[in-house]
Amino acid sequence: MLQFRHVVSSLACALALATPVYAGKLAIVIDDFGYRPHQENQVIALPANISVAVLPNAPHSREMATKAHNAGHEVLIHLPMAPLSKQPLEKDTLRPDMSSAEIERIIREAVNKVPYAVGLNNHMGSAMTSSLFGMQKVMQSLDQYNLYFLDSVTIGNSQSMRAAAGTKVKVIKRKVFLDDKQNEADIRVQFNRAVALARRNGSAIAIGHPHPTTVRVLQQMVYNLPPDITLVRPSSLLNEPQVDTSRPNNTVPGKPAEQPRNPFRGVKLCKPKKPLEPVHATTYFAVLSDSIGESTLVKYMKNQWQGWGQVR
Repeated sequence: MLQFRHVVSSLACALALATPVYAGKLAIVIDDFGYRPHQENQVIALPANISVAVLPNAPHSREMATKAHNAGHEVLIHLPMAPLSKQPLEKDTLRPDMSSAEIERIIREAVNKVPYAVGLNNHMGSAMTSSLFGMQKVMQSLDQYNLYFLDSVTIGNSQSMRAAAGTKVKVIKRKVFLDDKQNEADIRVQFNRAVALARRNGSAIAIGHPHPTTVRVLQQMVYNLPPDITLVRPSSLLNEPQVDTSRPNNTVPGKPAEQPRNPFRGVKLCKPKKPLEPVHATTYFAVLSDSIGESTLVKYMKNQWQGWGQVR
């Protein structure tokens, strides 16, 4: 019996060592596909679990979406949305003041231009994603398609999760930008940060771009992930818990935000339409005498003098 227990214990230890325990899931999405086929082909040559987001109006959007899909990659629509900063915009960039019909048209055309897409994420978009009214129109339009929304989180107060309430659209959020700085050392730091977040939180999504420096770092690092980290597609994270830290932004597009009333500002005095008539001294003293005579104290003293206050 003792020998049997020893054998079972040895087998359990061996299985524990042989079976990797994944502490974190890491999803990587490469944006801006459709403009640079040479560099994008290098991304497509990477492991199939790396996903790509294709700009619908880029010159090679259909070609690169088809290539990526055929190589096993998950494809997203990289839909342009209006930023707060002033910069050149892609064709059909979504704006908060657009009508629902216009937003529906743009999304419908994007779906037709990017074949095999299973999700959608925003290109730029700090002005659009921070508008609850604008994002509600986006989510209502997306509700017609079987697409999830990956929030690139280009602004902290994104309204995407609030806007998706009441629809079938699932929202997931980016945690790390890999290549805000275009040098390999910084991209490595960001890649390792994404790994650490995946390990700590159970999952993390990192977004990069098909720059030569980013491609080189990915070629080196995705094949050497820690044993407790697994590379996954974003769609496998749709049921992971998401935290919404946004504040409600109910500003109507095209209308200035209403300023809160200051209760300490006081009341403005109304100016008389005609000059005030002068008050003579006799009138002043007559009014003063009547006021004193009708006061509570004077009436009390008068009652006491007349005997009203005596106990009977």
